[in-house]
Amino acid sequence: MDHRHATSRRKQRTVRPLESQRLEELALAYVARFATSAGKLKAYLTRKLRERGWAGETQPDVEGLVARFVDKGYVDDEIYGKARASGLLSRGYGARRIDQDLRAADIAEPLREALGPDEAARRESAVVLARRRRFGPFDTSPPRTPEEAHKLREKRLAAMVRAGHDFDAARHVLEAATIEELEEWVAEARDAD
Repeated sequence: MDHRHATSRRKQRTVRPLESQRLEELALAYVARFATSAGKLKAYLTRKLRERGWAGETQPDVEGLVARFVDKGYVDDEIYGKARASGLLSRGYGARRIDQDLRAADIAEPLREALGPDEAARRESAVVLARRRRFGPFDTSPPRTPEEAHKLREKRLAAMVRAGHDFDAARHVLEAATIEELEEWVAEARDAD
């Protein structure tokens, strides 16, 4: 039997340590491919340095490289944060989850607070999640026994809280009798703003 093709006999590629130019090329390729924040870019470059090593005599200036990219407009935390918050809201995530996501992207506290959704947007996102997951008045399944209904309500309440919605909003959505009631609840918050 011929075993020549049974296993791959690739030669192990040697990984060369990074140099200043290659580090900048990696950063440029990263920001060209992904919408990112300054903190995420810094974490990416730090990870690449840890994986590949550094060939230069002095330590790499990751902070300076990130600052140059911010100055050139390649990286903008505010634009990234707005897009990220908007995307999460439209998918039904709540304010707490959005804040966690922006914190993980290393967005500064004042900017995170400024990007946080208002009450109307919070309520809309709770309704979006309920519609998507068929919670509350969007549930079209047949009636359940009181015990099953209670267990299901608790699971749904937990799912909404995990998605970042506050307890009162989640409870209101789940207890709403009709879709119109939820629409009025959202409109009430819009009118208050």
